[in-house]
Amino acid sequence: MGALPRPEKREGVVRTLVRASVAAVVVVMAVACTPSGGGSKSADRASSSTVVPSAPAGDIPVGPGPKATYQVQPQPAPGSCHYRHTPAGEPLPDVACTPGALSPAVSQANLAQTICKTGGYTSGIRPPASITGKEKAENAKSYGYTGPMGDAEYDHLISLQLGGDPNDARNLWAQPPSPGHVPGKGPNNPKDSVETHLHTAICKGQVTLAAAQHAIATDWTTAESVLGLKPAPAGSAAADADGD
Repeated sequence: MGALPRPEKREGVVRTLVRASVAAVVVVMAVACTPSGGGSKSADRASSSTVVPSAPAGDIPVGPGPKATYQVQPQPAPGSCHYRHTPAGEPLPDVACTPGALSPAVSQANLAQTICKTGGYTSGIRPPASITGKEKAENAKSYGYTGPMGDAEYDHLISLQLGGDPNDARNLWAQPPSPGHVPGKGPNNPKDSVETHLHTAICKGQVTLAAAQHAIATDWTTAESVLGLKPAPAGSAAADADGD
């Protein structure tokens, strides 16, 4: 039988064992306190390759939404609205008269059942010409539009294919023709192609509904660039042709 270690040596061995035990406890506690899935959040962020623009909530009015029957809506007082124009001469509405209005029936959660629905969506919610024709005539007076009525488009600022309200007066304006238009030739509205491009981007998940709505309501001429989208090719097919 070998000799027992000296007392001071036995004390050193005990201290070493105690330190090892404490270290093991600390490691176990640290593992136990780590939130479940803590590492997966970083992995999720790393795996997300699409940056989806967003827009501030609540800065665009919400209208009544689609109706089974529509009524002619009162328009702003004659001469109370004033067109704005971009440096290139493209028309923009008066922000006080026409800030845009959203349809409560369309949301980010139900795109597949509304604006991105196969077969189209807007034709089933569009007010009839018997309603919009009267509104257009009165809105032209609101804006002081004096050109041929056939050259002006009664335009949804936030188009129906972008979830705009169908017949809220805040979302409709007598949009005059763009520069280079020949009087009497009907509307020439490059805004329509921008709306279709944004609609496609929404349905592909490239931008959020709210971001597209905010961009088109702010300035339709800059909406694509603000959202990081390249302008759609001229003459590209409309995804929902009646979506103005």
